[in-house]
Amino acid sequence: MSVWANRKAAVQAEAEALERAEQAAVVAEQHAVLAEKPEAEVLAELDLPNPDAMQSGDDFSVFMKETVPAALRNRALRTLWRSDPVLANVDMLVDYGEDFTGKNDPVRIIKTIYRVGKGMLPDKEETEDEEVVEATEEVVEVAEFEDAEPAPLPVPEASAAALPPRRRMRFEFEAGATPASTETEIV
Repeated sequence: MSVWANRKAAVQAEAEALERAEQAAVVAEQHAVLAEKPEAEVLAELDLPNPDAMQSGDDFSVFMKETVPAALRNRALRTLWRSDPVLANVDMLVDYGEDFTGKNDPVRIIKTIYRVGKGMLPDKEETEDEEVVEATEEVVEVAEFEDAEPAPLPVPEASAAALPPRRRMRFEFEAGATPASTETEIV
């Protein structure tokens, strides 16, 4: 966008923000005036029914206007929740309704079959993993070395055979030629 288009958009956004602020100030002033009046007079002035006398099927949307004070809106919504059993009963589909902090857990330890990197494991695999862990845990004794050479570490046969032979890179240069990079160190 050009500089002038950006400036025009900024001026328009500023004008809209100013208009919203003026409307909010008018609504706040109306709420302050209505807060001083008795409730019956406020209901008559705004042409609203008594929120406590409303039943299921009545139109509660008239209480959702900006001019209605928050206290009246909340009373109407409470009446709506009580009047309709579908809205009044929680269906246990509340995402964050349960307590997962563990402070009410008498055991204080949560056992799970979840394993990091493997996910949820069935009981059979869980016991096999525990057996493997127990088999690999060995106590290594440290012997005092006198003049003897240390024994070589045992290498499992399956892992040694599975590895391919180790290859090394070899470079050959023509006689008298130097590598392209002269910044290398010769060791």
